[in-house]
Amino acid sequence: MVDWELVKKLIHTVKEEGISGLSIEEKGVKYEVRSEGGRVMAQAPIAVVPHSIPQALNKSEAGSAASEEDGFLAITSPMVGTFYRAPSPEAPPFVEVGDTVSPGKPVCIIEAMKLFNEIEAEIGGKIVKILVENGQPVEYGQKLMLIQKN
Repeated sequence: MVDWELVKKLIHTVKEEGISGLSIEEKGVKYEVRSEGGRVMAQAPIAVVPHSIPQALNKSEAGSAASEEDGFLAITSPMVGTFYRAPSPEAPPFVEVGDTVSPGKPVCIIEAMKLFNEIEAEIGGKIVKILVENGQPVEYGQKLMLIQKN
C-alpha cells in the first residue's frame, strides 16, 4: 500500500530545500522524488497528483526491468495504469513485433491519473511479442512486451 502522506512530504521536501532529489524505501515500497528543470518528479507504484504541485510520474529503474521467459526478456509496467501503443489515437504505434529497439527508445505509454508516461526500452533487441492490448489496464510489474536481446 502506498503511503500518500509520505509521497506528499517527499515532494514538499524536494521543492522547499531545492535539492535534486531523494529516494526512500519503506515497508518494501521504494519512493523516489527528484527535481528536473524546475519540475518535481515523483515515482511510486501509483501516482498522487495534487493539482497545486506541477509533477509527473517517471518510470522506475525496475519499471522495465528484464525477466527471462522462454529465453526472452520482458519489458514490465512501472505503475498501475492504462497501456497505449501509440502517442495518440491517430499516430502509428511506437513499436511493432519484429522491430529492433535500442536502450532509451519509447515502446509504449502508460496513462496513470491523467499523466501520460513514456516507457522506454532499457536494453537493445527485437520485439518478439506484445502481451497487452491497446487501451487495456495494466498492473505494476505486469509484462507488457517480450524482447530478444541483441
